[in-house]
Amino acid sequence: MTVRRCLPWPNKCLRTPAAPVDEITDEIRALWDDMIDTMEAMPGVGLAANQIGVLKRLAVVDASEERGKAVRMANPEILHASVQLRPHEEASPNLPGVSASIERPRAVTVRFIGADGTVREQDFVGLWATSVQHQIDHLNGKMYFDHLSKTKRDILLRRAKKLKG
Repeated sequence: MTVRRCLPWPNKCLRTPAAPVDEITDEIRALWDDMIDTMEAMPGVGLAANQIGVLKRLAVVDASEERGKAVRMANPEILHASVQLRPHEEASPNLPGVSASIERPRAVTVRFIGADGTVREQDFVGLWATSVQHQIDHLNGKMYFDHLSKTKRDILLRRAKKLKG
């Protein structure tokens, strides 16, 4: 089990869009395994590679109650998002101690390259959908608090800074 260190905000990797993955290699599979170990150690329901300093479009998501059902994704992209929104309290290991309620589409259809190297399309609903969207934001160099108004974002970042000491 290899738990990787999550980069502290405001590390520039967290604002850098990740590069597409050309093929699924043993190196990519090993990185996904480390990402799952890291996600489980937080504990969390998703992790994007740039959160641990790897600028590749890789993410893992596991919002199952029993755990152990992680979906490994390379180059995930949202094809369709529901009109109905769902609020959820979101946080990030890159900015510990703070969170914010973010409204995102309740359901999404995502295209990605799976662990077997084939392109897949999969529907995600509820917490799964929230987590997938959160990870895709990370891969695009966005943080969850970018969805807040400037005032709320500034308050959240000040609070996080104060907690850091």
